[in-house]
Amino acid sequence: MRAFFQPIVLIALATPAVAQSLQVIGYSGYLGEWELTATVTETASGPIKEYSGPLTMKHVGVCIQDGPEEKTGEMRFQISASSPQLNATFSVAGVECTYSGQLSDSYTGTMNCSDRQAVPLKLWLK
Repeated sequence: MRAFFQPIVLIALATPAVAQSLQVIGYSGYLGEWELTATVTETASGPIKEYSGPLTMKHVGVCIQDGPEEKTGEMRFQISASSPQLNATFSVAGVECTYSGQLSDSYTGTMNCSDRQAVPLKLWLK
């Protein structure tokens, strides 16, 4: 009987832990005219955790008749429990952007894209 349970215990111990996922919500622009939403999954754990996943940016400011403009892409970021800093990379509609934010009530920083002027970006992680 004991020989039967040993392989089951070994299989259970060898099963990888489920990667943690987070929801990211944010607003970009001087008037918060772009809403950012993403669901990211942990890709590396340790003292510095890495996350990545798909994102959507929706224009929530004054809209055109066809409805709000939406852009999709991917988000990658690193976060550490010992640091109030969040560093992220976005790829939206083929444009690469970087972000560095400091934690207060939200992560507050600036998103820098190669094809336009830097804009404020606030992010919340759930």
